[in-house]
Amino acid sequence: MQLKEYSLDIGGKELKIKISRLAERTNASVLAQMGETVVLVTCVMAGKPREGVDYLPLSVDYEEKFYAAGKIKGSRFIKREGRPSDDAILTGRLIDRSLRPLFDQRIRQEIQTVATVLSFDAENDPDVISLVASSLALSISDIPWQGPIAGLRVISKGGKLIINPNYSERENNDFEIIVAGAENKINMLEIKGNEAPEDKVLEAISYSQPVLKEIISWQKKIQEEIGEKKMDISFESPSSEFSEAVRSFLSEHLEKAVYTGNQINKLTQIKEELLYFLKANFNGEKTSNDEFKKLSRQAENILDGEVDRLIHENILKSDKRPDGRKLDEVRELICQVDILPRTHGSALFVRGSTQALAITTLGGPGDEQLFETMEGEGKKHFMLHYNFPPFSVGETKPLRGPGRREIGHGALAEKSIAALIPPKEKFPYTIRLVSEILSSNGSSSMASVCASSMSLMAAGVPIKNAVAGIAMGLVLGPNSKTYKILTDIQGPEDHHGDMDLKIAGTANGITGAQMDVKIEGLTMDVLTASFAQAKKARLEILAKMNEAIADSRPDLAPHAPRVHTLQINPEKIRDVIGAGGKVINKIIDETGVAIDIEDSGIIFITSPDKEAADKAISWIESLTHEPKPGELFQGKVSRIFDFGAMVEILPGQEGLVHISELAPYRVRKVSDIVKIGDIIPVKVKNIDDMGRVNLSLKDAQNQK
Repeated sequence: MQLKEYSLDIGGKELKIKISRLAERTNASVLAQMGETVVLVTCVMAGKPREGVDYLPLSVDYEEKFYAAGKIKGSRFIKREGRPSDDAILTGRLIDRSLRPLFDQRIRQEIQTVATVLSFDAENDPDVISLVASSLALSISDIPWQGPIAGLRVISKGGKLIINPNYSERENNDFEIIVAGAENKINMLEIKGNEAPEDKVLEAISYSQPVLKEIISWQKKIQEEIGEKKMDISFESPSSEFSEAVRSFLSEHLEKAVYTGNQINKLTQIKEELLYFLKANFNGEKTSNDEFKKLSRQAENILDGEVDRLIHENILKSDKRPDGRKLDEVRELICQVDILPRTHGSALFVRGSTQALAITTLGGPGDEQLFETMEGEGKKHFMLHYNFPPFSVGETKPLRGPGRREIGHGALAEKSIAALIPPKEKFPYTIRLVSEILSSNGSSSMASVCASSMSLMAAGVPIKNAVAGIAMGLVLGPNSKTYKILTDIQGPEDHHGDMDLKIAGTANGITGAQMDVKIEGLTMDVLTASFAQAKKARLEILAKMNEAIADSRPDLAPHAPRVHTLQINPEKIRDVIGAGGKVINKIIDETGVAIDIEDSGIIFITSPDKEAADKAISWIESLTHEPKPGELFQGKVSRIFDFGAMVEILPGQEGLVHISELAPYRVRKVSDIVKIGDIIPVKVKNIDDMGRVNLSLKDAQNQK
């Protein structure tokens, strides 16, 4: 293809697109640039369906390259990029969640979209660039997809809304939103807020709509000019006789399975009964194993469609939910703290059959997590990790590291709590939260937020306010005009519903939110109603949490370490460390404390033992104390000269007692008054411009 170039102004910044033969073996590729940030997006679809899958096999990957920022990976032994960072995984998920709803879910060919960051200018974030470029690549390819979509970031700072801000503009904002969607519809949200009021967040989302519409129109023009014809895909379609037989069988069992008892177990049971029905009626002597497997897949698809239809009809027509709750009703709540005796803080949050156990661990500044990514490196003093063991859903699987889902859920919970964590200057502890999901049936990430908030309070971490979260669902009518919003979705409502909107916050406003849909998108009216219903549920949950613990405890747990802070003159840091670390290592060895020193002269001493901490503090204070005129010391004579004696008043600090200051009378020889090794009282007379300390023995004796 001949090189094609396009550009669009987005929020005062130019997005440039190049489409050429670059990565020509793909179905389509797009090179996108904003500032000096450049991303290559490719999309490929396999020629044949993937055998044995009953879902759309779409994968979206986001690749950060250190060379893009002019860096070499910092590890001493491994310089090649390896496993993607958590941030890269989260960006890949963000793009995936925006693209996925616009695919025909019956597609079984593997589809992969890869966004590779080739250049990074530390000003323009590659994530929204990658999202728009992914949409354009799919739009101009022959891969069946119902886009384009658009995406952007909007922040509120000082009451002003900014589209696609740079990194410096994003600092200290009121809230930050990444929004994506088709024309006049919103299909993906990521929100991080500092207790942001709902109306302000909705105002920002509405503010983004004209810009999103412009980006979509621009993509459509490019698609019309150079886009390929979409390939035709034929889907397995069961015979009308087979479909009718399966539906007839299900009609006798389905309502009872979905609306009584444990829906998950009942639906599993009905699948088994359906298999027996197929074996009895459609597994003749001439039916091969492959043919029967095909029939089984078709029957399960019919079952899934019938459950979907049943849930939609009952909710839309009569507000009937599978577990009998009202549309805005939260399941039974249980909140407990101090579950575990030796941890620094623990809490259990139960909502229906979803259970999250959150454990807080406190450490010193030296326990901070170091991170290194393409975008930069630094330290984290607050972390939240989310574990989802197979037993939480009644399954058996090998226990391995966290997958993309676990990383995503943990990041959402961490983001929802982060705004309430006190700054390091006020609470100099490293904080690690772990949420163990013991049982899951609907929104374990929001249960993690609730449990974590209580666990922090139980540990004595002075968080500003309690945080709670809730998952909202949606059932949309066939004409997309009628809809019902569901509070606290679970099981079938999550799987068969049209929206999963998770909102966390305090009584004052939103701290974190995430939205995915299974439809083209939501209107602002639906979103506004969902936010209002979510706030009602959040306040209800907060009230229940407050019954268990309403405020952070005034003291840390008995087993938690204590961090003590000292501020010294930065020029004295070398005195504390000593040559080759000799001094600081001696303090640590003799007291058992941990010591962390910042360049600003702040020293953190961490120890569970008060006596050991006090000893280390006293030691450091003596090393770094700066004498002041008028202070009295008991000093040791270290050297003698004809004109006076040098006296060590503090470890490593000496002052001069001039011969005229040894006695109230004329002294002929210094050695007549003092000798090396003598302990004598001295008073600081003055400190000269060069920092030299002048002492007086006679003034100290007179003051006595």
